[in-house]
This record gives sequence, structure tokens and C-alpha cells, in this order.
Amino acid sequence: MALLEQLAAALAAGEVEVVDLTAPLSEATPILQLPEPFANTRHFALHELSRYDERGPAWYWNDITTGEHTGTHFDAPVHWVTGRDGADVSQVPAGQLVAPAVVLDAAAEAGADPDFLLEPDHILAWTKTHGPLPEGGWLLYRTGWDSRADDAAAFLNADETGPHTPGLSVECARWIAEETPLIGVGVETVGTDAGAAHGFDPAFPCHSFLLGAGKYGLTQLRNLDRLPPRGALLVAAPLPIVGGSGSPSRVLALVER
Repeated sequence: MALLEQLAAALAAGEVEVVDLTAPLSEATPILQLPEPFANTRHFALHELSRYDERGPAWYWNDITTGEHTGTHFDAPVHWVTGRDGADVSQVPAGQLVAPAVVLDAAAEAGADPDFLLEPDHILAWTKTHGPLPEGGWLLYRTGWDSRADDAAAFLNADETGPHTPGLSVECARWIAEETPLIGVGVETVGTDAGAAHGFDPAFPCHSFLLGAGKYGLTQLRNLDRLPPRGALLVAAPLPIVGGSGSPSRVLALVER
């Protein structure tokens, strides 16, 4: 039996499960909030065109308004100034949208400290137990933050000092970008960087280093607790927006059961 026929048979038999890592996209989807004078994106919204009525008797459809970086979304290199000469989202090779993924679980640490930062030593300790990072693959960083996704205030977790959400340290972002074979990092939070990353040097190091190195980001993932530490196959499907810096995406994982 050919490989793809084997995969189809395994899916039909439930031997391979498709796990949806995508947050539903609606008006309630939390979005990043930047302080003045910076511009902010719009919340997602549907604008009805017709619904089986005089505007269109047999069909229902809508216009939508949203930002490229709303909900579960894909960051392309051109999103950041360090990657300004890199690929836009339409130029990301299709072969890189299907790749192996590993999951590093720091939910306990982030539960105890919302400002928890992943360090290279955490990843190196993970590799001693689970093996090397996958060539051309994704590191999915589980923090348990998806449990807050239905409450925008809890999800953004901001106070008078700014947002408090887990992320990567400056050194960790640099190390992943420069010294690992990974193609990108996926997180459960509103962006790939920690909430406090505006005060890091450089600011927003995950964006700065990864996108500057031609790598990618995935944000607002969920259901990472349903994936094994290694062995999942990730399918990330952004819209191929010409000139786009990113796109809301459907992100799926294939997991052998």
C-alpha cells in the first residue's frame, strides 16, 4: 500500500488522530492591545451580505473584517523589521507548512509565575529526555494559557505595569534562531513574546531573532495537552495573502494513537 493510502487508512481507523490546535475565531477572540501612539488591529467581525432573503434567496454569506494577527495566526518573517527583506506569508514554501512538532510543557511553571520565561537550559533538559529537536520542525511551548482564552482580561493579564504572560528569554529566542534546526515556535499566548518583552533588550526578542532568521511564529494555539512530547506532524495553513505579514490560520496536528 502506498504511503498516502496507509495514512488515509490510519485516519479512517482512528490510528492517527487529527487534533485541532486552533482557537475559534469570533468577535470575542482576544487581540493584542498596544499602548498609544501605536496602531491597533480590529476585532474580528462578520458583516452579513445575505441570509436566504431578498439580498440572496438561496445563500448565506458575509464580509469579514479582521487583522492579519488575530486569533490563532501565523507570523511571517516580513512581520518584523529584522525580517523586512524576508518572505511575506504568501511566499512561505508550502513544504514548510507541514512539519514535525515537539511539545515542551511548562504549564506548571507558568501557572506558578505568569511571567515565566523559557531558557535554553529548559530545552536542553527536554532533549536529554526526549531526543533532539526536529530538523525543520516546530517547538510548541505549552503553558496552559489556553485555559484563559475565553476571558480576554485573564488571557491578556494586564495591570498598571503592563501584560503578564509567559514567553521566551532574550537568550532563548536568540539561541533558537541561531543554533537550532527549528523552523519556528508556537505558543498559546496572544503573541510569541512574553507580556513583559517590550522591556527586554532587544524588545520582543522572539519576533526580532526568529523572524530575522527567516523562521516563523504561531500564536494562540490550544489543545497542546493532547499532543505527545514528540511525534506529532503539524499542518499550519495561513491564507496566502500577497504582501501579508501574517494570517489567521487553521493549525492541525496528526498524532499516532
